Amino acid sequence: MGRPPRLLCCLFLALSLAAVARAATRHHEWEISYQFKHSDCVRKLAVTINGQTPGPTIRATQGDTVVVRVKNSLLTENVAIHWHGIRQIGTPWADGTEGVTQCPILPGDVFTYTFVVDRPGTYMYHAHYGMQRSAGLNGLIVVAAAPGAEPFAYDGEHSVLLNDWWHKSTYEQATGLASAPIAWVGEPQALLINGRGRFVNCSAMAAGACNATHPECATQVFAVVPGKTYRFRIASVTSLSALNFEIEGHQMTVVEADGHYVKPFVVKNLNIYSGETYSVLIKADQDPNRNYWLASNVVSRKPGTATGTAILSYYGGRSSPRRPPPTTPPTGPAWNDTMYRFRQSVATVAHPAHVEPPPPRADRTILLLNTQNKIDGRIKWALNNVSFTLPHTPYLVAMKNGLLGAFDQRPPPETYAHQTYDIYAVQKNPNTTTSNGLYRLRFGSVVDVVLQNANMLDANKSETHPWHLHGHDFWVLGYGIGRFDPAVHPATYNLRDPILKNTVAVHPYGWTALRFKADNPGVWAFHCHIEAHFFMGMGIVFEEGVERVGQLPREIMGCGKSNGH
Repeated sequence: MGRPPRLLCCLFLALSLAAVARAATRHHEWEISYQFKHSDCVRKLAVTINGQTPGPTIRATQGDTVVVRVKNSLLTENVAIHWHGIRQIGTPWADGTEGVTQCPILPGDVFTYTFVVDRPGTYMYHAHYGMQRSAGLNGLIVVAAAPGAEPFAYDGEHSVLLNDWWHKSTYEQATGLASAPIAWVGEPQALLINGRGRFVNCSAMAAGACNATHPECATQVFAVVPGKTYRFRIASVTSLSALNFEIEGHQMTVVEADGHYVKPFVVKNLNIYSGETYSVLIKADQDPNRNYWLASNVVSRKPGTATGTAILSYYGGRSSPRRPPPTTPPTGPAWNDTMYRFRQSVATVAHPAHVEPPPPRADRTILLLNTQNKIDGRIKWALNNVSFTLPHTPYLVAMKNGLLGAFDQRPPPETYAHQTYDIYAVQKNPNTTTSNGLYRLRFGSVVDVVLQNANMLDANKSETHPWHLHGHDFWVLGYGIGRFDPAVHPATYNLRDPILKNTVAVHPYGWTALRFKADNPGVWAFHCHIEAHFFMGMGIVFEEGVERVGQLPREIMGCGKSNGH
């Protein structure tokens, strides 16, 4: 016998009210200001949130609304904050990308970001104005899943935010990058774990410049109970460095990447690129009477920075929590072992119970060749021989308001001479051009992007590039070393269980193939997450369904041609 209609209606109403009750609104009040900090024991001006760097961790539950009221108290500097990994479905103006989705927040102004965290997982936030991310404006976003929804269990969790740190200001770095000849940013002075590190040459600095006993650079301690299983949420917000992360003596089982569940695999150490997040499980099953190192080491570039360290300490053990372990910190694998890192990338696939199959074929394929080039003697990065520049009027504002002439209406090239280009040689003509044109995608279409790495301006040199897509997750269909052949390699794509990610590495002299659906109305950046590389032109922008975007908040306007709108 069926239930009476009135009973069904009441049941539906009760379920709806329960869902509403579960979704909360999380309010945050942030003031952005410069403060003197000692992140690596050296006194330096840093961009802080409420006086701290890293900023506060945003904690929410899937379906919650996050509201962050940002006051810019930087006296001479604009601000924009990107919520990295949050897709901003229905709120493209809250993506926080200056020049793409909003005008920056001016000194003294207040701007409120409001968005829904629609998916559980580990994410991050950081500045997206100039090279400001390097100055300390960053932090974690942790979105909890419903109880019992995750395909793994653990007794407790810790969060690990990895970063690299320079003593020069971002102004000095940016000026050097734009100079002829270039003044490269160089290797970082320290590697930070949760905002704490140690500059190894502290004693050689001028009196008062470095304080090795300052509490802000005291080694971070992670406490565990013997016999328990812990989830470590690990995020890299580095400006330059690819890192290898290790917890001495403890194997790590990788279970999450960029908010998606991974087919579990065990590693001694984890390669993590700028913009990526992972969750790993460890068992606290080692000798509890000594401490263990957490170690962060540079890979893919010849290291010029000491190992970043923290301490794992067991409750109830005989060792003081802050006592350095009796061993030297692990140095990780060889920095130039590309295939070691390549194999980890290939091993990262979707959890069998959480596979989201990709569409079987693409409607459009874009081949992008990453090259290092020159314009008027200045070194740039380019895609298909076009170096990207941001417009003064944000694309989203310009396109919604019909501001013609705000950016180049000609689309950038979708391919390159892949049949004849030698990716292992220094290109014969390094000259390139600039453009702020974008790729317009048919709404709902399926798009493949193949990123091809190549030799730089110096012979026998190719670097790792972590690429991040705003507003979407993409399926990682395949990796390769050598030149991508569109007539051959698509047959090797993993269409069975590809992982969904928002950031992925392109290995030296290699290619990486992605697929995504252009189903999130808005304008979205896609760029190398190395701060200097994006500053030098390694990025593009996609537009899709912008006519479906609702009325824009007035607060995102006021710059460029939108001044007065």
